Amino acid sequence: SHVFVMEWAAILRDLIIGLLIAGAIAAWVPNAFWENFFLADDPTWSAIWGPIVGPVVAIVSFVCSIGNVPLAAVLWNGGISFGGVVAFIFADLLILPILNIYRKYYGTRMMLTLLATFYVSMVAAGYLVELLFGATGLIPSQRNAMVMESGISWNYTTWLNIVFLLLAAVLVIRFVRTGGIPMLRMMGGSPDARHGDTHAGHDHHQH
Repeated sequence: SHVFVMEWAAILRDLIIGLLIAGAIAAWVPNAFWENFFLADDPTWSAIWGPIVGPVVAIVSFVCSIGNVPLAAVLWNGGISFGGVVAFIFADLLILPILNIYRKYYGTRMMLTLLATFYVSMVAAGYLVELLFGATGLIPSQRNAMVMESGISWNYTTWLNIVFLLLAAVLVIRFVRTGGIPMLRMMGGSPDARHGDTHAGHDHHQH
């Protein structure tokens, strides 16, 4: 139960931010813009351009892992190539906040090296997936990916959702009853704060 709740706590903020950004882009940016930007009218150039520009869009989107999936659906509907979608999702390691972390830990030169290495890898992966899925006919022909369904239909998916919601409720209740909330609060502290507390403890012990 603790692992279940902690995993959700780790991704919940990014998921909500991703849904909000995806919704805003879908509502405010017309599809014509994306179709022109991704060269959707020319399949060949679109397949070449998509993996190159996909990571660039990811870098400026500020959306981390999991949260970038709704935005990927919006970009797919807008005309980005399949390989471009893959490169975009892969590029959650290159968003600006993470690049700043790389810079703080490893320095600017190493951050730029990681940026270049990851970018080339993501572009190459996008091309490879585009070629493999294209050769096997697995690239979807329709561009109607849905970020969220607008209604509820009673089918096997609905019943599975109910079952797993009940299971999630049981795990959350067990998490609360076994002291999970204090642990979650303690782990929610910043690493710098905990690092500072550790140094303070060492200094006090030495004195």
